[in-house]
Amino acid sequence: MIGEVLLAWGEARRRDLPWRRTRDPWAILVSEVMLQQTQTSRVIPSWHAFLERFPDAPTTAAAPVGDVIDQWRGLGYNRRAVALHATAVAVTDRHGGTVPGDLDALLALPGVGPYTARAVLAFAYEQDVGVLDTNAARVLARAVAGRPLAPAEARRLADDLVPPGTGWAWNQAVLDLGATVCTSRRPRCPSCPLQAAGCCAWDGRTPDPAIGTAGASGRQAAFAGSDRQGRGRLVAALRRGPVPAGEVPAVAGWPLEPGRVDRVVAALLAEGLAQRAADGTLHLPGRAPCRERLATLR
Repeated sequence: MIGEVLLAWGEARRRDLPWRRTRDPWAILVSEVMLQQTQTSRVIPSWHAFLERFPDAPTTAAAPVGDVIDQWRGLGYNRRAVALHATAVAVTDRHGGTVPGDLDALLALPGVGPYTARAVLAFAYEQDVGVLDTNAARVLARAVAGRPLAPAEARRLADDLVPPGTGWAWNQAVLDLGATVCTSRRPRCPSCPLQAAGCCAWDGRTPDPAIGTAGASGRQAAFAGSDRQGRGRLVAALRRGPVPAGEVPAVAGWPLEPGRVDRVVAALLAEGLAQRAADGTLHLPGRAPCRERLATLR
């Protein structure tokens, strides 16, 4: 009964998102990477702009990783850009430039985890696999199980619930329900089709089965004053051009905290988000500063 109710609701209420109008596996892979920890409204324009510049894996792989980081502006969590470039290189080298439609092959790609791999299978190849993100995990714990779910249990349940032949539509409905109705805080239970049909396992009161469920995220630490904020400032500056060593603390926002600056810079270098020239100047990977450029910065 849950399958019929949710599929009917999804067909009537499906959000019109641009990546739902394509079955191109590269375009869908890009959307899924962008949507990780970034609001949909911010992703839509960035997704269009990214694909205009990098329409496929070979084009992305051929570009310096710094160009991909540059195009990632406005999305945050810039290490995703580095991972996406590595994925493009692997897809080009191993699969002739086409994102594969096999779970093991997808999981073998750098930067591709279980969620992204299954999203590509369901949304590009329309396979009957469960796509388990924080929204879907919350729906399963509340509406289906009525209790917290361990990782393997949640993934198995997500797969088992997909009605045959409906992988694309079913997963879109589950994700939409979690994003718009069965929300983390203040769920709209009176608007839920599953509760209306009498097939929701949660009464809408505490304890919330989503708490402690694998994949159902909690609150994120504050951004203001965090290392993430300093990282973001540095990467934003690197998109504009190289940053001389002496200016790095001020650009990061911590001119009086050299230890903190060193820690953040070391992480950026280790993650492939920045490179350091012989004189200590920081620059985006593949964009080594020339003497003329540095002269204008001093």
